[in-house]
Amino acid sequence: MKRYVSLDVMRGLTVACMILVNNPGSWSHVFPLLRHAEWVGCTPTDLVFPFFVFCMGAAMAFSLQKYQSAGKAALKIFKRGIAIFLVGLLLNMFPFNSGGTDWGKWFGEIRIFGVLQRIALSYILAGLLALWLKKPLKLLAAIAVLSVIHTFILVRFDTGLADFMLEGNAASKIDIAVIGESHLYHQYRFYDGTPAAFDPEGLLGTLTTACTALIGFLAGSMIRRSSARYASASERTEKDSPVWVVSRIYTYSVLCLAFSLILSIWIPVGKPLWTVSYTFYSAGWALLVLAFFSYFIDVLNVEKPFVPLKMFGMNPLFLYALSVVLSKTIISVIGWTPASVFGGNECMSLLYALLFVLLHFVVAAVMYSRKIFIRL
Repeated sequence: MKRYVSLDVMRGLTVACMILVNNPGSWSHVFPLLRHAEWVGCTPTDLVFPFFVFCMGAAMAFSLQKYQSAGKAALKIFKRGIAIFLVGLLLNMFPFNSGGTDWGKWFGEIRIFGVLQRIALSYILAGLLALWLKKPLKLLAAIAVLSVIHTFILVRFDTGLADFMLEGNAASKIDIAVIGESHLYHQYRFYDGTPAAFDPEGLLGTLTTACTALIGFLAGSMIRRSSARYASASERTEKDSPVWVVSRIYTYSVLCLAFSLILSIWIPVGKPLWTVSYTFYSAGWALLVLAFFSYFIDVLNVEKPFVPLKMFGMNPLFLYALSVVLSKTIISVIGWTPASVFGGNECMSLLYALLFVLLHFVVAAVMYSRKIFIRL
């Protein structure tokens, strides 16, 4: 089956946005829309990570079809998940004790979790569930079960003054118990200003992140089946046409957004805990963006304007990893601070981020022109 170009384009947009929001000229001068919400709420920046997870799930619906046995597919899922996790861990470790501190202390403070680690764990969980359950209704039931378990743990074992807050949340307790406080993220602050040992890519959120991937898998499976039937003259129906596919994606996006708004009455929308309401809110927007690209590319056959994004989307993990290595090299190894030149105001800070994205676009374009596609 040929590649689903709309998905490549959406994935490319996501990677470009990930690089953009992670590399401002100065963290002191960032436009509000390019910042994460402090805890509760959702800015456009908070949608970037779940968009990537959604695209991963949708792509899984196509990639798993290549395997003739569930055993081989499961083995591939484990291998790829472990490889992605290790790459993420190496990115956390880079530039490998450049400060020259005690090696024991350095190893004892390495952050274990991160973006790629969360992607890896949710990929394994969602992939195995997709292989095991297969049917859409069963997968919807799995999403419901994972959502209930996640919410129950947060509510039942929260010791803070209010549920779903930084203070006393169950997610940080699990991570501290499993890997220790020193290996967690420490950039969040309690109300009194003291740093909190809380990792936004910790273990518990893997449950709902897998739900995001499964929603993407359901969308990808629907697209794959409809496209296959529409390509066959004997099985083609009007409801398999690109127009109908786009209309269904759009409808599902509205349903997800409506459901998330209802859930938000009791469960706040928040990325740090990857709450259930956030899961469906971000998935709703992801479906809407996919419907947008599908309409232009698959219905109107307008693809050329989106080729730059497609270039990004053909090597997403490599470009993301490259951006992390390059950023750390500039700041930690070379010792140059972008804020010294681009830190005067929000516009200059954004200019540096755009130039950083442009640099990666050049790399993506060269790789695309030479048909170099790096996949784990």
